[in-house]
Amino acid sequence: MSNNQIFVTINNQRYELEDSTTLLELSKRFEKEYVSTIVAARVNNDIKELSFEIKENAEISFLDLTDEDGMRIYRRSLYFIFIMAVQDVFPDRKAVISHPMSNGVYCEINGKDELSEDDVELVEKRMREIAAGKMPFEKKEISTESARKLYKESGKLDKYEVLEHRQKPYVTFYNCGGYENYYYGYMVPDTGYINCFALKFHKPGVVIQFPSRKEPCRLQPFTEQKKLFNVFIEYKKWVRILGVENIGSLNDIVKAGEIGDLIRVSEALHEKKIAQIADKITNHEEEKRIVLISGPSSSGKTTFANRLGIQLRVNGFIPKTISLDNYFVNRDRTPLDEDGEYDYEALEAIDVELFNTHLSELLNGSEVEVPLYNFETGSRESVGKKMVIRDNNILVIEGIHGLNDKLTEAVSCEDKYKIYVSALTSINIDDHNRIPSTDTRILRRIVRDNQFRGCSAINTINRWPSVRRGEEKNIFPFQENADIMFNSSLVYELCLLKVYAEPLLLKLGPDNERYSEVKRLIEFLSYFLPIDAKDVPNNSIVKEFIGGSCFF
Repeated sequence: MSNNQIFVTINNQRYELEDSTTLLELSKRFEKEYVSTIVAARVNNDIKELSFEIKENAEISFLDLTDEDGMRIYRRSLYFIFIMAVQDVFPDRKAVISHPMSNGVYCEINGKDELSEDDVELVEKRMREIAAGKMPFEKKEISTESARKLYKESGKLDKYEVLEHRQKPYVTFYNCGGYENYYYGYMVPDTGYINCFALKFHKPGVVIQFPSRKEPCRLQPFTEQKKLFNVFIEYKKWVRILGVENIGSLNDIVKAGEIGDLIRVSEALHEKKIAQIADKITNHEEEKRIVLISGPSSSGKTTFANRLGIQLRVNGFIPKTISLDNYFVNRDRTPLDEDGEYDYEALEAIDVELFNTHLSELLNGSEVEVPLYNFETGSRESVGKKMVIRDNNILVIEGIHGLNDKLTEAVSCEDKYKIYVSALTSINIDDHNRIPSTDTRILRRIVRDNQFRGCSAINTINRWPSVRRGEEKNIFPFQENADIMFNSSLVYELCLLKVYAEPLLLKLGPDNERYSEVKRLIEFLSYFLPIDAKDVPNNSIVKEFIGGSCFF
């Protein structure tokens, strides 16, 4: 080692190191201070693998599995081991990482024969052997042109198609035990770091289970999510019919000048689904009086509610809306979150008793005075808004607690129709790199907040963890309570969001604390070819975020 001395700051303490000390060597000194295994680090706000050598002064924060980026690295490495094991046990089958499911990810193992529970046990056994072997993940870079040629010759067309339009001159590969693959993101040093996982047979595929950030050292119980699973499967089948299972095929459509047709078909699918939902609500045998719409941030709930209202009118009903915001309790009764801030997302922030009283009276034909909440004073106005429900009216209520039965406990189930709306991304980067739905939603929100709320991209990114905590607490636990789920994602939208989001992200440099997230999103968007908004109709859900919607 060199005699040069460098200084690093870790947890507000300054340390002197020898030149070229690796993060792995340094992490051994701090591992007892972390809840779980350290898997990587941020060096001057940029994520580095533990093999990284420290050659200059730096601020360092280590990442374990309680950190979002740390958990991403753990999951990515786990998927690599899964794919290795499938190749070892079933060389004639193909593993596909598909979509999230109950504290895990649903995957397919495609081949001539139907997957069995015994097959899954064999794969898990091989995975544990690989993990016990502590095989190193060896990183190397090759030219993009060489990678294209390699994948084309080996028949891995999903990866070839992704790289066909890639602008970067090089591609990062990882080799582990002789198996080589391209991955969008970083890896742990070796397979021994992956010690908490399980496989669960879920016909026709398998669920890879992994720990949560809250409890990174143990697996959570498996919970069946039939409705969410069926929505993903339905959309996977649809994108296969359209021939856009991955980014490569989407980019091919853009390059061929055929994106207009894909936009029109995608929008037609949304319209058809919304019309079917309206028909179910107004079915005379099961006619509903109240529609409750819920879903996570930036799912397009407002546009969905407006489009549903039009379809309800087509069926002869006139929707009336109630905003839950007007039922907030006075500010001095508002609960506080873990940071001591007002928690407007808590159910206790709503006057549930008054809300249920008004719902019951409205359903009985009585007139009520809906309150008007003044956010400046933190209290209700002295005079509200009169409302009455006629025979041809349907009450539409949009809010994060819509699927929680405690919100409407005074109303019978027969009178309620609950809808869960979320942007459930239905295409992958390739067979082994999935696109998280949260990435679509945060890009939607970055664009919308900048367009209409005067909010910078970094402010949106900084607030996102708090938004996600609220969703985990108040929305996701109730999603299976929905009568129906609506997938608000559009297969083409990331090509469009790139045009608006990328310039905002490129303005942000490494001096930002959340630069690692900025860099990750920029890298993600680099895979997409941009498209123009000229073919997007003005009632599209994506127009809620980019502007030009007929509803706003």
